[in-house]
Amino acid sequence: MANPYAGEVALIVDGQERVLKLTLGALAELEEALGEDTLVALIDRFEGGGYSARDLMALVLAGLRGGGWSGTGRDLAHATIEGGPMEAARVAARLLAVAFSVPASPAGGAYAV
Repeated sequence: MANPYAGEVALIVDGQERVLKLTLGALAELEEALGEDTLVALIDRFEGGGYSARDLMALVLAGLRGGGWSGTGRDLAHATIEGGPMEAARVAARLLAVAFSVPASPAGGAYAV
């Protein structure tokens, strides 16, 4: 089960719930795959809506790998994602949101950093 407080989200791939997480290694892999030099440029690319299906696949793959999945891009390209491309896009957006935001405390405020 994914823990959003740890920057995790879940996606059903080939009938199995998988955890996605953008670890530092996953982010470095994503920067390289998308040809971005900075995290800010990477985030701007997705927030601005200027991303392609290939970009989305790279983000989902990086998150899956950060969550411990050992599959390849080819494996993901041939996998069945429950909810299809729209669910993959929704999960990718959530992944970016939880990876780059400070979680709220149960009392409603932000945790101290």
